[in-house]
Amino acid sequence: MTLPFRKDLEKYKDLDEDEILGKLSEEELKQLETVLDDLDPENALLPAGFRQKDQTTKKASGTFDRERLLAYLEKEALEQEDREDFVPFTGEKKGKIFIPKQKPVQSFMEEKVFLDPELEEALTSATDTELCDLAAILGMHNLITNTQFCDVVGSSNGVSNESFTDIVKGERTIPFLDEPPNPTHVEESLQRIKDNDSRLVEVNLNNIKNIPIPTLKEFAKALETNTHVKSFSLAATRSNDPVAVAFADMLRVNKKLKSLNIESNFITGVGIMALVDALKENETLSEIRIDNQRQQLGTPVEMEIAKMLEENTNILKFGYHFTQQGPRTRAAAAITKNNDLVRKRRVEGDNQ
Repeated sequence: MTLPFRKDLEKYKDLDEDEILGKLSEEELKQLETVLDDLDPENALLPAGFRQKDQTTKKASGTFDRERLLAYLEKEALEQEDREDFVPFTGEKKGKIFIPKQKPVQSFMEEKVFLDPELEEALTSATDTELCDLAAILGMHNLITNTQFCDVVGSSNGVSNESFTDIVKGERTIPFLDEPPNPTHVEESLQRIKDNDSRLVEVNLNNIKNIPIPTLKEFAKALETNTHVKSFSLAATRSNDPVAVAFADMLRVNKKLKSLNIESNFITGVGIMALVDALKENETLSEIRIDNQRQQLGTPVEMEIAKMLEENTNILKFGYHFTQQGPRTRAAAAITKNNDLVRKRRVEGDNQ
């Protein structure tokens, strides 16, 4: 079934739009662009009147008077009769009035205790000291004070004049102070790496939040020519992918670095892949930690990490928590195999 409004569109089906546009002059093209800028038939956010030109030719029948229109509508509303109710309102109250139920008050009768005449006479003629002794013996501690109870029982039973000494008390909480800030001087460490200082073997920049990204890149550039630094750590320094790429370039050149820690940063799968590709060429790094990044790396990246660990037999420690079972198993087997190779080499060296 063909819709009625589509019958008129069939004649435009074979028209060549490029040919029509080619015949237009520059002024007509500019006019067309102006019209297209102002009108957008497919924009649902525009009112219907703004989506196309106003093509109505009907002239206005009269001037529009808002106040007159409102007065007319109000007059029509007042003249129209109200609809009669099916059940007329009379104001009569129907039904029962709700009265909340009152709960009965429980009254307790005092029980009268009858004692033997001899016992009643003894209690009546007893002094205060004798009554305190009797209360302490019966365990009625709420009837006597600590001093009176101590006089009767004695301090050897864990009771002093001030309080009970044998009462279990809670342990005092030990306050845990915040970790002291990292004392590493960033600029001094960078200059010592550039100068290839033989005394600088380990660099720790952990938890230093205000290191600029260009400065971290300079550290990577300086490590390319350094021959003494064995361990470099920049955990929780807000490093990102450009920093990871810079350290990947460093790993392709540096032949002395043994340990690298870039945990707890903002590195994504792109930066990790750059490091993985660099580790395929590196033969000296034995420990690397990349866990606890801002977002998960994903299954493809974890598969590449597992493949790299299987190819690189020099990595003995790898810090990362895999989210998939397959890469986790392969990585664990590769690390175990690498440590076994080191152990075999050490045993063979001792035998020789």
